[in-house]
Amino acid sequence: MIQKFADWLIYGVFGIDATSHLGAALNFFVYDTVKILILLFFISAIMGIVNAYLPVERLRNFLTTRKLYGFQYLFASLFGALTPFCSCSSIPLFIGFVKGGIPLGVTFAFLITSPLVNEVAIAMFLGTFGVKTTLIYVISGVLLGVVGGWLLGKFKLERFLSGWVQQIQAQSETESEAWEVEKVPFMNRLPIIIKDAWGIVKGVLVYVIIGIAIGAAMHGYVPEGFFEHHLSADKWYSVPLAVILAVPMYANAAGIVPVIQVFVAKGVPLGTAIAFMMAVVGLSIPEATMLKKAMTWRLIGIFFGTVAVAIMLLGYFFNIIL
Repeated sequence: MIQKFADWLIYGVFGIDATSHLGAALNFFVYDTVKILILLFFISAIMGIVNAYLPVERLRNFLTTRKLYGFQYLFASLFGALTPFCSCSSIPLFIGFVKGGIPLGVTFAFLITSPLVNEVAIAMFLGTFGVKTTLIYVISGVLLGVVGGWLLGKFKLERFLSGWVQQIQAQSETESEAWEVEKVPFMNRLPIIIKDAWGIVKGVLVYVIIGIAIGAAMHGYVPEGFFEHHLSADKWYSVPLAVILAVPMYANAAGIVPVIQVFVAKGVPLGTAIAFMMAVVGLSIPEATMLKKAMTWRLIGIFFGTVAVAIMLLGYFFNIIL
């Protein structure tokens, strides 16, 4: 429905040619803006309901005081694999987890895996590259979330969350405690939950629009054949170059798998192509722009740097075994 609305608005109302760079960019911008804002509002509302009824303090204490031997990162990563979101669509859940006081490393495990592994990408990988490559990709995506979340959790990075997030964390904890004590009925809580969800949407609106605009420009104006030309040679620097070139891009896994198939058909090593895909769906300038509302630039840099290095290592690994 959203895609039909974007097509109607850009190609019908404004009469822009669907095959033009401008048409592709504007269509992408309208579709993703509407989709992400709707997701952002509803997921924020759902997380508000969860935070209102779930004993967050007990869950937080369970995750921080019990010896779970790393399984909390595995659970978060598997949950990320089960959610059909792109990187930008995962951010509302990420904010909800942080708002509820879930340890930052655990939330990063979710944020890393969620865009990399989903049922659509798995189905397309199976049809394109076969069972072996698909299994290696899925397992690697989940492990990347587990290891990345664990490592980032060890850095104790909570102090680099933005003041906005720290404020809503404190507000959420105060509201939850008051509601628990007073046993406030759900219908009385709902208006406050909706108001808070709309507050989150308004708080990140500018960042969402800027981020999607950057992605739309890249989507519509990157020259055809640019990446195949620069990544076709199997050289030592092809994997880091693929990751660096991918960061300005923005696409979900389903949208990038056909591109990866073309890359491989034109001579790009499979490991290099997968590293490019992981960087496109897991790291992007639009994602960084949206995360800026929740994190300082230092935290974004640490997150992106850690995941980028891990993706490069996986790219070299894939080139060896595939």
